[in-house]
Amino acid sequence: MIDNKKPILVTGSSGYIASWIVQYLLEDGHHVRATVRDKKNKKKIDHLEKIGTETKGKLELFEADLNLDGSFDEAIKGCELVIHTASPFVIGKVKNPLKDLIEPAENGTKNVLDGVNRSGGVKRVVLTSSVAAMYSDSIDVSQTPKGVFNEECWNTKSNLKHNPYSYSKTLAEKKAWEIHNQQNEWDLITINPSFVLGPSLSERIDGASVDFMRSLVNGKLATGVPKTEMGIVDVRDVAKAHIKAGLNPSAKGRHILAARSISILEIAKILKENFENKYRIPKKEVPKFVFYILGPIIAGLTWEWVSKNIGYEIKFDNSKSIKELGINYTDTKETLVSHIEQLEKSNLIFNK
Repeated sequence: MIDNKKPILVTGSSGYIASWIVQYLLEDGHHVRATVRDKKNKKKIDHLEKIGTETKGKLELFEADLNLDGSFDEAIKGCELVIHTASPFVIGKVKNPLKDLIEPAENGTKNVLDGVNRSGGVKRVVLTSSVAAMYSDSIDVSQTPKGVFNEECWNTKSNLKHNPYSYSKTLAEKKAWEIHNQQNEWDLITINPSFVLGPSLSERIDGASVDFMRSLVNGKLATGVPKTEMGIVDVRDVAKAHIKAGLNPSAKGRHILAARSISILEIAKILKENFENKYRIPKKEVPKFVFYILGPIIAGLTWEWVSKNIGYEIKFDNSKSIKELGINYTDTKETLVSHIEQLEKSNLIFNK
C-alpha cells in the first residue's frame, strides 16, 4: 500500500501525458516531485509552475537527464511511488534512431530504475510504455489468436531501420521488466496507450500528437490521407490510468489504453462535422500505390511500412484497463474537438 503522505515522483513532467498526471495529483492534494531537463527553460515549465500555484498539493521541480546515471536519485529519495513517463516520442523519419530514440528510452529507463533500487524505499513503479511495444505493424494483428492485440503481445519485428520508435518502446519496457525481475522490493505496472490525443496543458508543438492534429486542419493533409487505422485514447484518460495504477494495490502487469480503433479519415470526418468549413480538412483517402511512390519522398515512409500498415483494420482489447483500473473512456468526439479547441485557444493551428 502506497503512503499518500509521501512524495510521488513523475519523470518527464513537462511532457504531454505527464503534465496531466501532475495536475491530477496536485488537485488531489499530493506532494509531487517533477523532473525536467532544465528548470531555466521557462517555456517548457511555466504551465507546471502555474498548476502548482493553483492547486492544493505541493510541487517540487528537479532537474534530471535520461542519459545521466544517478541524475534521478535525489528526486527518488523518500518516494514510495515513481511514475516514469520520460521518453522520446517521434513518428516519421528520424535521422539517428539509435541516438535520438533507442539510447534515451532504454538508458533512461535503466537509470531511473537503478535509482529506484538504490533508494531502498520505492514500493511501485508505473512505466509509460506503449502499444508500440506490443506490435510493429497493423498487419501483425492477423497473427494474434483472436485478431486482437492484448497484453500478452510483444513486438518482435521492429528494428533500427523499420519502426525505430516502436523498437525503442519495446526495448525500454523489456529493460524495465528485466530489472524488475532481479529484485523483490518494488512492483512494476506498465501503461501501454495507443495514439494519445486530446488537449494539452502546454503550448508546445513539438509533440507527435499535436503535429498530427494540426496537420488535419491546417491544410497539410487537405489532398487526402492514407487508409490507415489506429487505436486512440484521450490524454486525460491515460493520465488517470497512471495514477490509478500507482495507487490501486491490486493492479498488476501491463495495461492497454485504447478507447477505440479509428481510421484517419473517420477522425477527419468528426472534425469536419464540428468545425464545418473553418479549416481545410481532408475529405478522402489516397490510394495505397500513391504512398509507394510519394511516401518515401514526402513523409519518409518506407515501402515496407506502406505495405504493412495501409489498408488493414486493427483492434485492441481494453478490457483489463476497464476492469482493473476502472477507466471510463472519454468519447472520441470530445477528445478530438477539445484538442482542436485547445489549439485554437493557444493560437497554434497555423502559427509557430
